[in-house]
Amino acid sequence: MSEHGNRILVVDDEERIRRLLKMYLEKEGYEVEEAEDGETALRKASNQDYGLILLDLMLPGMDGMEVCTRLRQLKSTPILMLTAKGEEINRVQGFEVGADDYVVKPFSPREVIYRVKAILRRSSATAYLSKDSNSSNNIVFPYLVIEHDAHRVTASGHEVSLTPKEYELLHYLAVSPDKVFSREELLKDVWNYEFFGDLRTVDTHVKRLREKLNKVSPESAAMITTVWGVGYKLEVPK
Repeated sequence: MSEHGNRILVVDDEERIRRLLKMYLEKEGYEVEEAEDGETALRKASNQDYGLILLDLMLPGMDGMEVCTRLRQLKSTPILMLTAKGEEINRVQGFEVGADDYVVKPFSPREVIYRVKAILRRSSATAYLSKDSNSSNNIVFPYLVIEHDAHRVTASGHEVSLTPKEYELLHYLAVSPDKVFSREELLKDVWNYEFFGDLRTVDTHVKRLREKLNKVSPESAAMITTVWGVGYKLEVPK
C-alpha cells in the first residue's frame, strides 16, 4: 500500500469519537490524522492525499455533505460517512454527493474497521479483479473503453473521473456484459458486504455513474440498464 494509502483522516466534532476511531485504526497499522470541523477537513483533504476519509455528517459550520460535495470536485478519495441513527434520507443524499459508504452511530469499532479495510482493499491499484488473468486487458465497447491497469474510463472519447467505488461497479458489470446482477449480488461482490449494507447503496451509485457518463456520452450511460424487479446489467449496443 502506498504511503498516503495508509493515511486516514478522521473528521468528527466529538473528541471522544475521534480518539476511539484513532485508537482502533492505529491498532490496525493505519496512520491517523484528525479534523474537528468541515473547514479544517476540506483544507487538509485538499492539500494532502489520504487513502480514506471518515467523515461525520453532522458538523458545525460546513457539514459533512458540503465537505463531500466540494471535495468530489477536486479528488476521488474514498469517503466513509458517519451518520446518526434515523438520518436515513441523509445517507441517501450522502451517496448522491459522492460518499462511498456509511456507518451508523452508535457504531461497532469492528464494523468500522471492516468497512475501512474493504474500501481500501477495493480502491487499491490491485483491485479485486487483479486475480483475473485477463485483468490487464482493456475492455472495449462502442462508446465505452475501460483500461483496467490504469483504472481509466473513456466514454465517447472523453475521460470520465470516477470514484473508486463507481469504477469498481462499472468494471464489474462490464466484465460480464448483458448478464443481469441482483442488488444483493452487487452489494456482496463489489462492496464485499454479506452482513452489513443497504441495497440503496447500489441504486445511488448506479445513479451517479449514469449521471457522470451521461455528461459526456448519453450512449454509454444508456448501456447501464435497470432490469425491474431484479437488478442491473451493462447492455452492449447491437
